[in-house]
Amino acid sequence: MIAPNSPAEGKPAKLYDMVDPADAECVLREAERCLREFYPGFDAALLRRAFGDVQRLFLGQYPGYRASNTKYHDFEHTCSVVLAQTRLIHGAMSEGVVFAEMEAVKGLLASLYHDVGLIQAEDDTQGTGAKYTVGHEERSIQFMRQNLNGSLPADDIEDMADCIRCTILAMPPARIAFRSDAMRLMGWFLGSADLLAQIADRYYLEKLLLLFEEFKEARLPGYDTAFDLLVKTRGFYQDVARKRLDNDLGRVDRYMRAYFRHRFGVDRDFYAEAIHRNLDYLDTIVSACSEDIECFMRGLRRNDPL
Repeated sequence: MIAPNSPAEGKPAKLYDMVDPADAECVLREAERCLREFYPGFDAALLRRAFGDVQRLFLGQYPGYRASNTKYHDFEHTCSVVLAQTRLIHGAMSEGVVFAEMEAVKGLLASLYHDVGLIQAEDDTQGTGAKYTVGHEERSIQFMRQNLNGSLPADDIEDMADCIRCTILAMPPARIAFRSDAMRLMGWFLGSADLLAQIADRYYLEKLLLLFEEFKEARLPGYDTAFDLLVKTRGFYQDVARKRLDNDLGRVDRYMRAYFRHRFGVDRDFYAEAIHRNLDYLDTIVSACSEDIECFMRGLRRNDPL
């Protein structure tokens, strides 16, 4: 689903009125459209080939690999991040930031490959890909190198690897030795897109329970129960995600508003609105339900997408 291109034909009211990340082809078309606005001769062959390979990988149709079995970090999440990355790139260029065509393509490809390291090899039958949560970014980079070998110069692939490393919450982006300011900005976009796409998801609250299962298999400390994760989510946004967006990632999320203004004629940041709606409603449920998960589940608005 995608809203009309012309603002005169009708303006979106909420984030998912424009592109549904569950529709992979729609996400890919939006990425192509946004690039062609600035690069009229853009050839989407490489992007489409890589997108198809990653989609097959998640579906278990790529030789040597099992299907994705992490229910939070699934292919829809990847599409959500590709879409958010597309929007940040478009928003920045709409505001006069200049990128070479290949720099924009590398930024998009990095978003596409950023979580493939959570997928298991076909002979890896123990547990799920969640066990690779810590360190999965380097596994993602390794797959990307193999998949793009011969399609791009090695330096370009390493630029994309640096972008993927911006999604590691424990790594300050300032420690990453980008080859250019443009690719540093692409890395900031990806680190931001990964956070924004998750927290703005219309089913973010339901998916937190799936995220807890991934954390538990990965043996990540800090969350004793699923409800513990829910209670700490507001703090995660304020103390980790928001600070990283503002201090480490250059506040590039400001370009979201520019995207919606230039693309749809609506001067709003739909991601910020969806995030605050999610967190405000989470506060309401947590306050009402104490530690009663069943109460929390009843409170979720499954049929009222954000």
